[in-house]
Order: sequence, then structure tokens, then C-alpha cells
Amino acid sequence: MQLTENFELIEFICKDGSPVPDEYMHNVKLLAENLQVLRDELGEPIHINSAYRSPNYNKRIGGKPASKHLIAQAADITVKGKTPKQLAVMIERLISQRKMKQGGLGIYPGFVHYDVRGTKARW
Repeated sequence: MQLTENFELIEFICKDGSPVPDEYMHNVKLLAENLQVLRDELGEPIHINSAYRSPNYNKRIGGKPASKHLIAQAADITVKGKTPKQLAVMIERLISQRKMKQGGLGIYPGFVHYDVRGTKARW
């Protein structure tokens, strides 16, 4: 199922193969729409390392019990040739321009976490 011009639902399913539950489809669509804004700005593909996580998978990998991944509001992403810091700076700029939704933004070694929680959270 195509969510946006460049993102398909399969990219957002759990790494254990669990599909995004129907009750979270609106979240995954909102997340994909916001990532599409970033994709359009970059002009380069975005790789989704992790998006929706089933409760069992989240627990198995040591994810936070209240992770936004559990409700399909978060994605851990990379872009070839961009550091996590560079991606975060671009996301911050797009949020400040009101092109992307305010949310959680975390910089990790090797990837950036972005979520569409609607309130500012940084780490």
C-alpha cells in the first residue's frame, strides 16, 4: 500500500513481521507524510531502520515501555551521506518552518529518531 509518493506501508511494519494495527494506520500515514516532506527537501531516499514495533518486539529489543514506535508514530531513519546531526538540523528547520509536525527528535550513533507526538521532545 502506497502511503505517499516515496513511502510504502511495508517500510513501516515491525521487524518481526507484525503489520501496523488498523487502529494506528492514521499515525503511520501522518508519519509518512512528514517523512515525505523531509524526503522532498533532501531529494534523496530515506531508509527506515525501525518504525512500528509490536509490544513483544519492543520489549525484546529493550525499547521504552511508552515508545512512540508502539503506536506507529515514530521512525528511526538514515540517509546515505548524511550524519544523524545533519538530518536532525534539517528536521529542526522544517519543524520551525511548520513544514513538518512538531515531535520527538533524538540523535543516536548512526540514526535519527523522529516522531509525530505533537509536542517538542529532544534528546
